[in-house]
Amino acid sequence: MLEKIREGSQGVIAKSILVLVILSFAFTGVSSYLGSSTEAAAATVNGEEISESALEQAYQNERARLEQQLGEMFAALSADERYLSSVKQSVLERLVAEKLLDQTATDLGLRVSDAQIKSAIMTEPAFQTDGQFDNDRYQAILRQLGYQANSFRDMMRTDMTRRQLVASLVGSEFVLPGEANYLADIQGQTRDIRYHWVDAAPFIAEAVVTDEQSKSYYDANLAQFMSPETLSLEYIELNAKDMAAGVTVSDEEAKTYYDENKQQYLKAEKRLAAHILVSLGDDDSAAKAKADAIYAKLQAGEGFAELAKAESEDTFSGEQGGQLDWFEPGVMEPAFDEVLYSLSKGDYSAVVKTSFGYHIIKLLDVQPAAEAAFEGVKSKILAQLKEKQAVDQYFGLQQTLADVTYEVPDTLSEAATELGIEVKSTPVFSRNNAPAPFDNPEVLKAAFSTNVLLDRMNSDVIEIEANHAMVVRIKSHTAAGTVDFAKVKSAIVERLQQEQANEVARAKAQELMTSFSSDSAGSDYITKTKLGRFDQEIDGAIVGKAFQMAQPATSAVVDTVALASGYAVVVLDKVNAAEAIDDNMLSSLKQRLSSQYSEGDYRSLIATLKANGEVLYSSAQ
Repeated sequence: MLEKIREGSQGVIAKSILVLVILSFAFTGVSSYLGSSTEAAAATVNGEEISESALEQAYQNERARLEQQLGEMFAALSADERYLSSVKQSVLERLVAEKLLDQTATDLGLRVSDAQIKSAIMTEPAFQTDGQFDNDRYQAILRQLGYQANSFRDMMRTDMTRRQLVASLVGSEFVLPGEANYLADIQGQTRDIRYHWVDAAPFIAEAVVTDEQSKSYYDANLAQFMSPETLSLEYIELNAKDMAAGVTVSDEEAKTYYDENKQQYLKAEKRLAAHILVSLGDDDSAAKAKADAIYAKLQAGEGFAELAKAESEDTFSGEQGGQLDWFEPGVMEPAFDEVLYSLSKGDYSAVVKTSFGYHIIKLLDVQPAAEAAFEGVKSKILAQLKEKQAVDQYFGLQQTLADVTYEVPDTLSEAATELGIEVKSTPVFSRNNAPAPFDNPEVLKAAFSTNVLLDRMNSDVIEIEANHAMVVRIKSHTAAGTVDFAKVKSAIVERLQQEQANEVARAKAQELMTSFSSDSAGSDYITKTKLGRFDQEIDGAIVGKAFQMAQPATSAVVDTVALASGYAVVVLDKVNAAEAIDDNMLSSLKQRLSSQYSEGDYRSLIATLKANGEVLYSSAQ
């Protein structure tokens, strides 16, 4: 076999294939050196691509935002692939809109100055403490988000330029006083009505529904009688939090732990730092030369604070003479940290390089380390030791749980006996109404899996959250399907009887409406004057009908409306103009109308840019 392969590799065809393979590798290598990318585009906007990686990053950010906003509800929603698909599509549409706005802003020559960016950062509430800009908070948030000062400023510039365009086109919308007044007049109207309720309840006893009618309704509306797949589970669970409640730790044990781990209860030394920063740019050597020149001025006797204000490219600390904040060890980058903790109070360093640029660091003040008293940390130590013992116990039992439920896969009793816990049961539930914690996606996935549902075996150990696990097995299961006619017949009969009774009530209401006259309308009609749109004393259907009816001219206007049980005859006697309109109400209406107009303008702007441009989506979207 090997000889045939060697012989074949010497042939003309094999050599040709080898040449093509070599060329393909060569071109691949050249293209990678030239910097071209083979990443597919999620969309192309007027020739500019939105990469799949950019879409994925924006999508993951949106998922994180939704998870934080919706909490446990998001876990249930995210189990639906259609929901996640719609979220991803909306994120892509947002990226397309942003790309269109950026292109338009560039075409119009819109710009944002450094002073505007600085002002926006200084006034951003996220960077403030007690209403004042906090440089330490600003730097910490940037580090947390993975930004450097320069890249963050670039992002701010793009965003503010985009908002400048939107504000110039959309923010110019205004609301005329007459519009707000007209809407206030409409909303503030009241109406004088009379109404008579024709109750369907007395007619239900007279309604006759045959078996054929109920069966015909059932056959014609099978979709209404579909039952979801349901099940109930047996389960055993381990939870370290529950175990901790049964753990006892003495004060002596806590004191021993404190004595053996005093280093944990030291308040670390803090140092108040200042610096002069020269940011990294395209020319690293120029930045280094500038930093060296500043250092030479310091050596020549010029003041640190004055040089920081004049030369530092960290604008915010520069205005404070270079002062940053109090830092514990390990907060700043290692190179900065090492130099800061090597200085004596009042000294400054030579030029130091970090990822932010070149620094000259000065130590302004020192807060020595201090030891926390035992009584001050006693409760924390007790809780910590209880939790540790519970977690240790949990992991030992979890392994036993995994072993026994695997070795004896057709029951939970063996594992429950081994662990000294009881087997519990859930109520019957479907995928969409599972009680906590069985609404956890991993539990639902296991419960409806082939191994558990069809083979009726124990699940694997499912981790609900940290140090909380369970094993489940099927107790009962009902497949999805149509509910038998016999089970729903009585409900169908009641519904058809109600419909027949409602029909009788409708006919009687129609008769009353046809024969109505103001003279004959007596005590059977209930009078309501100055009825408001949001009046809750009267059935909402009657209120809605009253405000749909035309304004009376010479005589009252009469109509009927369906209620939950029966019909009502509604008589509109008079439309009352709005009374004194509150200035706050007018202001609120103006803001609402302005927001609606602006939203409409923004959507129209994006639609116009799409129509006049070329937006192509990948086939995967």
